[in-house]
Amino acid sequence: MSLSSVQADLAARAPDLSVIVTEASTATVQLAAEVHGVEPGQIAKTLCIRVRDEEFLLVTRGDARLDNAKSKSAFGGRPRMLGAEDVLRLTSHEVGGVCPFGLPAPLPIYLDVSLRIYDQVLPAGGDTHASVKLSVERLAELCGKKWVDACQLPE
Repeated sequence: MSLSSVQADLAARAPDLSVIVTEASTATVQLAAEVHGVEPGQIAKTLCIRVRDEEFLLVTRGDARLDNAKSKSAFGGRPRMLGAEDVLRLTSHEVGGVCPFGLPAPLPIYLDVSLRIYDQVLPAGGDTHASVKLSVERLAELCGKKWVDACQLPE
């Protein structure tokens, strides 16, 4: 039902956007980049994180990595990535389709400043074969415009 929750969310909040469903898997950054013919950095991956008792999402470039020092500074504590069961509970999306849309309950969502280099990005669409293409500005609008510097770019 995760794909349908994303489609319903976008229909309500962003009817001009649609979910792109592909035959080929988009479950990893590399696969998604190949399917859509873009750089891996343009795949907007959504990380599920816990700092102390707070759970939240961080949307970042596909080729960026969570940086411990930056994330401690940005979030006020050491970040812990959530396991697959917690990710599903929190987002209703299976790993490989996790995105900031169609969530079962409101969650804090942060966007890493590393995304700002791109005009358009492609987060997942709630399924391992689904994506959404949108501008970084529109992604920020839909996610609450909370920008942080928490990731390290590839060398």
